[in-house]
This record gives sequence, C-alpha cells and structure tokens, in this order.
Amino acid sequence: MQRHGAVIGIRAEMLEEYKALHAAVWPAVLAQIRRSNIRNYTIYLREPENLLFSHFEYHGSDFEQDMERMANDPETQRWWAVCMPCQRPLSSRKSGEHWAEMEELFHCP
Repeated sequence: MQRHGAVIGIRAEMLEEYKALHAAVWPAVLAQIRRSNIRNYTIYLREPENLLFSHFEYHGSDFEQDMERMANDPETQRWWAVCMPCQRPLSSRKSGEHWAEMEELFHCP
C-alpha cells in the first residue's frame, strides 16, 4: 500500500461550486476511483488560503497503469472538465503535475 498526498489552490469564486460537486460525486467517478485501486481518498480545504489537500491510499501493483486507465475513462474526463476550472494549480508544481505531489515525512500507524 502506498499513501499519496497532493495540494492545489481553489479559486475563491468557485469554492461553493467545488463544494457542491464534491458533496455529490458522480457514481461512475467513484466506481473508477475504486477500480483504480484507490482507497480512503479524502480532500481537505484550508481557508482563507484556499488550498486543497488530498490524501489517498493506493492498493494496487501498477500505479502508473491504474492512473493512466483512470485518465482515459470518459466519465472521469467529464468530471475533471467540470472540476479543473475551479482549481488553481500551484506555480511550484513539477512539470506534468496538476495537483502538486507532496513527500510523506511521517506516518504513525
């Protein structure tokens, strides 16, 4: 099992829409997340900085392949098209990242 954390900004004017979207995530998107071997996926909001922090556990054996399969899923692509305009990627993120990946420094099981 691998733990993943990432951070991204959220546009203040889109915050209520983003909250509403995540209060009723589309069932097909939730199913794809599970098929991608992701468990315990959580997104946190930090105001007033308007930062989102996500954390999930990956329980598969080929993370890259599972993420590619999710990225190619038409319903997930539709979901991202709705969510991405709400987000404000960090300027410090690595090339190819939308959410900026974070290094795990501590874990207490």
